Amino acid sequence: MSAVAAAPRDRLAGWCGWVVATVLALTPLVGWLGPLGLPILIGVAGLAGLPTLRISDEDRPIVVLLLAALLWAAVSSLWSPFHPTKIDHNTAAKLGLQAPLYWAAICAARRADPQLKQAALLAFALGSALFGVVLLAEAATDAGLYERLHFAFYQPIRHDFAEVNIGHASFVLALIWPLALAAAWKTRLSGWVALAMVLGVLAAAIRFGSDAPVISVPLAAIVFLAAWRWPSGAPKVLAWLAAAYWLLAPAMVVALKESGRYEAIQQAIPLSWSMRMGFWSHAVEWMRDHPMRGWGLDASRAFGPGIILHPHDDALQVWLELGAAGAGLAAALWWLALRRLARPASNLATAGAAASASVYLLFGALNFGAWQEWWLALGALLVMLVSLIAAPLPAQAST
Repeated sequence: MSAVAAAPRDRLAGWCGWVVATVLALTPLVGWLGPLGLPILIGVAGLAGLPTLRISDEDRPIVVLLLAALLWAAVSSLWSPFHPTKIDHNTAAKLGLQAPLYWAAICAARRADPQLKQAALLAFALGSALFGVVLLAEAATDAGLYERLHFAFYQPIRHDFAEVNIGHASFVLALIWPLALAAAWKTRLSGWVALAMVLGVLAAAIRFGSDAPVISVPLAAIVFLAAWRWPSGAPKVLAWLAAAYWLLAPAMVVALKESGRYEAIQQAIPLSWSMRMGFWSHAVEWMRDHPMRGWGLDASRAFGPGIILHPHDDALQVWLELGAAGAGLAAALWWLALRRLARPASNLATAGAAASASVYLLFGALNFGAWQEWWLALGALLVMLVSLIAAPLPAQAST
């Protein structure tokens, strides 16, 4: 009876293992050719993993915070000046769909067969190293590989668009390489594969004008080493810093403006950074009207030309749209998630997670909108990877 009862669970573990292995094998390819396809990749994994959907006792506090944030965001749509005319522009509906699918993808990673977890991590580490080599080639050929593939299998593309797309690809690798390094070490692959990733990020980012990935490389390395050296204290410090960012971002902008140096800095820096400072300034001014409840979900889209699409800072966007209530929920969510990384001894999963989380916060503070689908899909992917790296592999479990 017990053997018969165990068979369906074994089949489910095998199914989840193949799903996760496929997702991780395809991630570097999608990250290079079309990061906007990441929500489809993670969403399909979530659909395939729906039978594994569970909320453990350990998960419950984070799930409660997520549900509270989703509910508040949906309610705030009632007073938002932005009114979507198409379902694919309705951020509340998309967030409501993404949340269960991405959680199911994470549950599938947890439920996967241990042997296939090992294969998935190995494929991910090798694929990420190859991703770095490809970005090195793109930097050397001025996006030549990407342009040729785009022309051969899709349609001609303007050269400047190809350069921008490869610059975006460097963000993906910059975010995932710390966990790819942890996956390499976990599967007894040489850590030197990380060199290809780091060099690829730096070469593509410098060649195609993406400043944040260049900054992220030393940041990730420092946080990784700190979390490895101080596995209990470093994640706690990172948790408090993240919470402070979400709560105090508007105050930091206001303080710099009141110092009298804001405009001087804005005029002295390159145009792309100057535009960001302009968005931040406008966001702080407009959030004064509704500091507690905010202007409503996606309201940033209605504040052009002072703000184009979003303020290019996640904390300021949440404050502007969801007010202090939304910012408080975001701070609590990040504090709890990062606080849980603390361990009594050095741990690959938590060191990689802390490093990638610091990069995620950096890019969110400088580049991307809080509700961008591919950006949220990357966040779910990071959690999937952490769960895989944290689990014992067959060879390790038997020793």
